[in-house]
Amino acid sequence: MSRTITIERFLTKSEDWVPVRPDQNYKQITARLWGKGLTLRGEVPGSAIAAARQYCAKAGQFLISRIDARHGAFGIVPEELDGALVSNDFPCFNIDASTVLPHFFEWYSRTPEFIDLCRRASEGSTNRVRMKEAKFLKMTVPLPSLDEQRRIVEKLDRVAALVDDRRNAIEAAERETQALLLKAFQRAIDGAPLRPMAEVAPLVRRPVEIDLDASYPELGVRSFGRGTFHKPDLPGAEVGNKKLFRICGGDLLFNIVFAWEGAVAVAQPEDEGRVGSHRFLSCVPAPETATVEFLRFYFSTPEGLQKLGEASPGGAGRNRTLGLKKLESLQVPVPPILRQHWFDGLQTKAREARAIRASTAQDVEALIPAMLHEIFDGGAMAA
Repeated sequence: MSRTITIERFLTKSEDWVPVRPDQNYKQITARLWGKGLTLRGEVPGSAIAAARQYCAKAGQFLISRIDARHGAFGIVPEELDGALVSNDFPCFNIDASTVLPHFFEWYSRTPEFIDLCRRASEGSTNRVRMKEAKFLKMTVPLPSLDEQRRIVEKLDRVAALVDDRRNAIEAAERETQALLLKAFQRAIDGAPLRPMAEVAPLVRRPVEIDLDASYPELGVRSFGRGTFHKPDLPGAEVGNKKLFRICGGDLLFNIVFAWEGAVAVAQPEDEGRVGSHRFLSCVPAPETATVEFLRFYFSTPEGLQKLGEASPGGAGRNRTLGLKKLESLQVPVPPILRQHWFDGLQTKAREARAIRASTAQDVEALIPAMLHEIFDGGAMAA
């Protein structure tokens, strides 16, 4: 049978302050949102910390972000973060293991119910919401016996291990698929001539005449080959001096600001008619010469990315911009069109396999939240 207990019965605020020494390096902690726990933010010298003293987090303590507690930013300090420093915005609490098993509390803290509790314990204006410790510690949570806590922990740990195994298998299958595609691509371009993009897939511009009373749905291109995404509509009155260009399905799109890190994609049918600024270049392959998916894959390979990087001079980030003329002069391999179609067929099969794995991954990732709901909210801890 579960009883209700206030949090202050098993959490005690740690006051383990330590002086920050300028010549010493310290680990720092980041609290990930939505109950995903704590991770290493990095190591910095004490001279980079703008405080004379900070909390010293200890393994096994419960650490919570005052600012983002309502968004699930908390967790149990793991062994590898023992001794890390955190500011006053990250209070640490010792857990009374004779009342609550730390690992049980770690599982419970990942539930929507606990995150909602943190939200209710937070107060303030929109930009200054903070968790109030006194209010948080007076909140109540359901607590089964220690034996029942152990049973719940064992069940969840067992399923979590199976989920990790399945997740690792899915990731390994994806790596193998990508390696096989890359090997097949190298076979496809073996001995193929190199031709400039201006001949293979010329740049196409479709200027949009701006109507101040209309709105224009924008398209974006993600880095690292992660495809396109839809931006909010842009009102014509807000376009100003910005030039917009219409995008058609099947365009090979380059985000010139981040092309060097793989911001290259094929516009999908659902992207038809959206617009992009001058930062988005549309190239259209000559049908008898190249396929758009073949070219997209080339620009995802180490060789293709290197060429995009060399054509994007400058410093890091937005200072590295793909030059229009440099893009047009990029030399790309052009094997016979039938060989490209053969490779595109392999890509289609790979996408189908990825879709199946993605669906499986979603089912796998949903398993733990479903179990947490069943155990902590579905009555499993009731009498």
